[in-house]
Amino acid sequence: MRFTILLSAMALLPVSACIADAPLQAGGSNTAQPTDILTPVRITEILSADDMQGRLAGEEGASKARIFLMEQLRRRGLAVSEQGFTFLNSQGEVKNGINLLTRISGKNSASAMVITAHYDHVGIIDGETYNGASDNATGVAGAFAIADQFLAKMPENDVIIALLDAEEPGLFGAKTFVKQRAFISSDIAFNINLDMIAGYEQDALYASGSYHNPQLLPLLTTLAQDAPINVKLGHDRPEQGTDDWTLLSDHGPFHDEGIAFIYFGVEDHKYYHKPGDTFDTLPKEFFAGALRTVVMAAQAIDKELKTAATKPDED
Repeated sequence: MRFTILLSAMALLPVSACIADAPLQAGGSNTAQPTDILTPVRITEILSADDMQGRLAGEEGASKARIFLMEQLRRRGLAVSEQGFTFLNSQGEVKNGINLLTRISGKNSASAMVITAHYDHVGIIDGETYNGASDNATGVAGAFAIADQFLAKMPENDVIIALLDAEEPGLFGAKTFVKQRAFISSDIAFNINLDMIAGYEQDALYASGSYHNPQLLPLLTTLAQDAPINVKLGHDRPEQGTDDWTLLSDHGPFHDEGIAFIYFGVEDHKYYHKPGDTFDTLPKEFFAGALRTVVMAAQAIDKELKTAATKPDED
């Protein structure tokens, strides 16, 4: 979450593989046995386990995480496409990243809402595993919670679930997705980004982006009133400096392309990018409330997608 500005300056290398084999397809009916389908909370636990090796992009742990997540999407009856790309890591080495993409058909397929969450983290450092439970196994869980809701009840619009790779070294998965979006959907109208939606010693989940997208204020005000946890607006104004999160997670490339967004995340906490970010120390009640909140937000935006996607100066 919230990569450093220094790393963001590294150039994205040419895309080595775009959408695999076929256009992104809508998911079919759920034919898997219920016991095969893990809850979002259980997905968080497995994704942040020691054997995922901290999920460093381009390394074995990220590959293992990707296989696990792909299987969970498929068990939900969803067709999954892989979007490959290359990037430079902090040592200047060329590495491979892979985004996982799937589509849930809505009643209206003319527009699509994209739910993004990065599944990579920072790996093993000096022999210690940086598990990344909060950052960002919780966001991935949120994406699954939203997918499960829309699989249970068809959305008004198409919903694309994009589990992105290589966020930590510089938003490379998101940059690739946005660059290649013409191959994915003719009209991507909105982005909900989930990055670190539960942390430690937190009292609020922030919904960031209404400064740039003031048309969201009525919707987010209602969400804050109805949500089971404390929801605050902010961290999106230029004068806030490093506390302005507008370009610091995977919603940044969407914003750069003029696509409306809302970003859900908590403030940095004592275990941010430290080995202590493990599942057993996550605040479970807050996490459960955060999952319900992002589902509520996705439902509300889906119902009012045209309004949510249209900035006042575009009317």
